[in-house]
Amino acid sequence: MTLLHRQIAAGCLLALGLLLFLIPSTDSTPPGPVPPQGLVLRGLFIGQHAAEDAAMLSALTGEIGEIIAYDGTLADPRLKTGVAFDDLRIAAREARMRGESLGARQPKVREAIHSYLDETVGISGGPVTPADRAKWVAAMNDISRACADAAK
Repeated sequence: MTLLHRQIAAGCLLALGLLLFLIPSTDSTPPGPVPPQGLVLRGLFIGQHAAEDAAMLSALTGEIGEIIAYDGTLADPRLKTGVAFDDLRIAAREARMRGESLGARQPKVREAIHSYLDETVGISGGPVTPADRAKWVAAMNDISRACADAAK
């Protein structure tokens, strides 16, 4: 290797070292868990029926979301008001629970879902627009997902 080649190699190494020094390093710590988005019910289901209640409510609210969405595809939807959506939710829950009160068994879940629905779909019982219907479907899907996550 000639002196010129050595100088070129040394210059390349120096340039590489300088480049590595000047490029900001990235944080090498592994990323932490992604914080949950939206409704979180994990830890709110309690007691001997906690997992069963969470799974049942996940299935129920998922189905209610599908019913509301399907009803919206009909030429003359049957569910036309916020009251009708809420009545559907209550009737489905009562029929599935056969008279038992899931809210009495899971009061923290009841309150969290009540607050979530008030925030996301509002408290109006009046006529619903397609946008309102979409909010109800999304809310039912969010509740279903949060319950499924809590059942794990």
